[in-house]
Amino acid sequence: MKKVRKAVIPAAGLGTRFLPATKAMAKEMMPVVDTPSIQYVVEEAIKSGIEEILIVTGKGKNAIEDHFDANITLENNLREKGKDKLLQTVVSTNIPQIHYVRQAYPSGLGDAILQAAPFVGDEPFVVLLGDDVMPNEVPLTKQLIDVYEQYGKGSVATIRIPKESANRYGIIDVDGELAENLHLIKHLVEKPMPQDAPSNLGVVGRYLLTPEIFDILRRQEPDAGNEVQLTDALETLNQTAPLIAYEYTGKRYDVGDKYGMLVANIEFGLEHKETAEKMNHFIIELANKLKEK
Repeated sequence: MKKVRKAVIPAAGLGTRFLPATKAMAKEMMPVVDTPSIQYVVEEAIKSGIEEILIVTGKGKNAIEDHFDANITLENNLREKGKDKLLQTVVSTNIPQIHYVRQAYPSGLGDAILQAAPFVGDEPFVVLLGDDVMPNEVPLTKQLIDVYEQYGKGSVATIRIPKESANRYGIIDVDGELAENLHLIKHLVEKPMPQDAPSNLGVVGRYLLTPEIFDILRRQEPDAGNEVQLTDALETLNQTAPLIAYEYTGKRYDVGDKYGMLVANIEFGLEHKETAEKMNHFIIELANKLKEK
């Protein structure tokens, strides 16, 4: 069984939910306090033991590449002014093991992952979606790698969702339990109506896949919106190479959603050493004002 060394991070979406901010900037560069959301995802991959990362970008995403590259002018300026802590912060984002490929057209998540086929080759790999920031003592990606090393199967991360939210997720039709928080998958259903959802286990943005997925994606028919859906390809893969649904119970921030991004900034701000005290006072004052209304 080959070691899981590679990660793919799709980041080619247009970010329309954050317009007008994303008209001229990459959605993935929107900050949670002072850190671009995609940096949390990259750090999760590295903390999980990933050695090589491919970010699938698109038009207008150059800032992502610049962020993870060296900025000699800035570094020299900080060094000359003796701003060592800031210099260390800047240098820590210089990550040479990140590679890039462009998705020419916004043709869906499945198509974005297909762009990674030459990079992945014949190895198992993880997919991390930038919309999900999931801080945990043991990174979720590492948990999926542990499942693969134990069972030799691909997996998808899931969470328990409100039944009424089923049409926002791929939903797992469970085919039995493998172990605690590990479910066998009968079917994967893309965004069913709540009344048709086979369970309340929704797929979230972490996957561990085997390279067989690429041949399936090449043959996958686009949906009505002319996009290649990853969930449909996973359903096909599951018929010949059964997948495991890993039920994640840790913290999750959906930073691809306005409300989720606001919550992330508030909660991270309450933990950040430069903002925690002021944020704490502000939240208490705001709560008291809201009670009075």
